[in-house]
Amino acid sequence: MAASPKRAQLSDEEGPSILATLKESGWTLAFGCMTRIAIKADKMDHHPEWFNVYNKVQITLSTHDVGGLSHRDVTLANFIEEVAK
Repeated sequence: MAASPKRAQLSDEEGPSILATLKESGWTLAFGCMTRIAIKADKMDHHPEWFNVYNKVQITLSTHDVGGLSHRDVTLANFIEEVAK
């Protein structure tokens, strides 16, 4: 069964033009920020706790092996701060 046009994924060609008006109004694609953080955490073999609801992202950094904060948490926190700017 084919998806209805309103539920179909935007094609690479139509996405930029359809989203342009929203971007001009101040919308951003925040998921890209979360993806960059997730990729960095994965490369660090780090597994932060994530909560994402509507327009809020909460990330809890803790290294279970040491029972609290580690230098690795601070490194990832600094990366998150840079990405969030």
